[in-house]
Amino acid sequence: MLTDKLKKVIRQSYKAIGENLKNFNPRKQQTFLIAEISKTLAGEYSKDRKIITIEAGTGTGKSLAYSLGAIPLALSREKKVCISTATVALQEQLVDKDLPFLKSHAGLKFEFALVKGRQRYVCRQKLAQAVTTDAPQAGFTFAEKPKATDIRSLNSMHKALNDGSWLGDIDSWKSPIPHHIWSQVQSDKHSCLKTLSDHAHCPFHKARETMEQADVLVVNHSLLLADLELGGGRILTPLDETFYIIDEAHHLPKVTRDHSSASITLRGAIDWLSKLRETGDKMAKLIKSQRAISPALKLSDDCQDLLIEMQKVLTFVENNANVYFLDTQSKGNNNFAKNDEQIFRFENGIIPKSLKNWAEDCNELSKKSLSHLNKLYSALIESVKDGDTQMYLAEPVLSEAGFMLQRLENLQRLWHMYAKTDSDKAAPMARWLQKQEPHKGNARQDYLLCAAPIEVGFTLEDKLWSQCEGAVLCSATLLALNSFDHFRFQAGLKNNDGSQYQQVTSPFDYQNNAQLVVAKMNNEPSAVEFTEELISKLPKYLAQGNASLVLFSSYWQMEKVAQALRDKLKLNIAVQGEHSRQHIIDNHKKQCDDNKESIIFGTQSFSEGLDLPGDYLNNLIITKLPFSVPTSPVEQAQAEYISAKGGNPFMSLSVPDTSKKLVQACGRLLRNEMDEGVITLMDKRVVTKRYGKQILDSLPPFARVFEH
Repeated sequence: MLTDKLKKVIRQSYKAIGENLKNFNPRKQQTFLIAEISKTLAGEYSKDRKIITIEAGTGTGKSLAYSLGAIPLALSREKKVCISTATVALQEQLVDKDLPFLKSHAGLKFEFALVKGRQRYVCRQKLAQAVTTDAPQAGFTFAEKPKATDIRSLNSMHKALNDGSWLGDIDSWKSPIPHHIWSQVQSDKHSCLKTLSDHAHCPFHKARETMEQADVLVVNHSLLLADLELGGGRILTPLDETFYIIDEAHHLPKVTRDHSSASITLRGAIDWLSKLRETGDKMAKLIKSQRAISPALKLSDDCQDLLIEMQKVLTFVENNANVYFLDTQSKGNNNFAKNDEQIFRFENGIIPKSLKNWAEDCNELSKKSLSHLNKLYSALIESVKDGDTQMYLAEPVLSEAGFMLQRLENLQRLWHMYAKTDSDKAAPMARWLQKQEPHKGNARQDYLLCAAPIEVGFTLEDKLWSQCEGAVLCSATLLALNSFDHFRFQAGLKNNDGSQYQQVTSPFDYQNNAQLVVAKMNNEPSAVEFTEELISKLPKYLAQGNASLVLFSSYWQMEKVAQALRDKLKLNIAVQGEHSRQHIIDNHKKQCDDNKESIIFGTQSFSEGLDLPGDYLNNLIITKLPFSVPTSPVEQAQAEYISAKGGNPFMSLSVPDTSKKLVQACGRLLRNEMDEGVITLMDKRVVTKRYGKQILDSLPPFARVFEH
């Protein structure tokens, strides 16, 4: 229960915020949210299920609401608050603006920290070795030879880290660091251990010390999932001592699925596995103890057997390549081309019997190899700690073993997913093969073997919702077709277990400030003539405002329309992809500030997270309902599974997803209470198709105009 004392603290904090925030208007939606969040987390609705899911429309001030609803309660109960976001932009807003303001003006004493994944930090030792030309491991780890500019960057980073002008995280380095360089010097969980004196002062460990002092942690969804994968409380704070705020929660199911998937290249894996025995031998030689002999011998034997089984799989795939990878012209739904790489998906996740048998063997052998390598690794660490092995000799071998351990873990996970027999009661695993074109300088054909779960709700329930002290899930778009059902299913939530659900509408005056025009179109978007119709009709709609954003569903169509309008009408159009997103936005704002007409053409990525308040956007044109074709193997497998159960994948997946995306796209127009403008929808299906009314009714209550 919330005590009177705590209620008073929250009320006083809100009042203090209002007195110090410019143009602050107390909003009943915001005070309602603060109350609902604090009551849920305090256990007033359910002592066992302190979870609330909130769709809070633009302008409700949800970050202040969840901060005031959770932080005072957490402080009073000696719990931590972990705020997880999907985008860097929101993380920066929280850490640079919202939380410092709250800390300064709300009368609450708390510390906060931005927590990044280990791989965002440099490893001091690896960096030192990378700038030493005769480092023993340089030849092993640098797969791509560093250029002179890379060497200069590494030397600059080393100097800046040592003189304290750089804290050692990739995000604060002054220029982009190529992936092939950063991957050699980044911290990793195997070789960058605090227990080794040389690593005690690594940037990662220093950052973790700051985290331990903090009451509020700001993370991203990927780091949250990485922690859950390790059992929770390994990277972040223990689950049962933490209130989780999942902001931008609509991204969580996809991030969870990405984290739960695995892939390997067959030839690539065979190549590095052939070096694994050598790594084991190097470790055994450095360990001055008899206990290293047995795991080193076992690693050698199991690794040899694993290589034999992997070679069988490669031969099998090569022998069936003509069956699996057909020409694009003759492909059915099962195969499709993407970025010139060909993909074959196993129907219903069922793989051939022989492949399943090899997968079972590979799973067992990779598990055993992992166990042997871990034993050797631990023994070498102990040998260094005991002073039996010198650190400078062990360091490069530990680093090499760290790479191998990460690869082995991924290999074992992939084979586990192929060896697993899917349950009849749940969705099968999506399993597929991808043909990789030979890289320059490497004529050998390789194949990517992939697996991913179709549904991840049970993972989130098992690892997060059932374990944590409490959780708030929020976003401006969680409802699909005016219901939480679609999101609830994706995220593993239930309706009747004490979990709370709230939809809080935006304080904006949609009826008077915005108009939704459904354009009269002769063609559906699938018609060949649709592009030409867009070219002929867009100028009329562009004239409705001087700050326009036009959203397309395909790059090809966007570029064709832009070229035609530039040629015919000499229009000055900023097209996504021709410049960086930031350059387009900055230039657009400058044009608007100079009272000049400005037009942006963008695709789906411009319909989310783009903030153009006031005069920066008054004319939003959506050329087509944002239906996405299930092109990824996982989406195809999900649609196949729903069909197999007698469902309709279009109505149960595509329509709700499109409804959500359209709400997001329309959310670009009104960003503040005084904003005004017009939204034009150039897709006749909203009036001609059965699902059209459902989609329109899920939008905010704009004044509607249907052209005849």
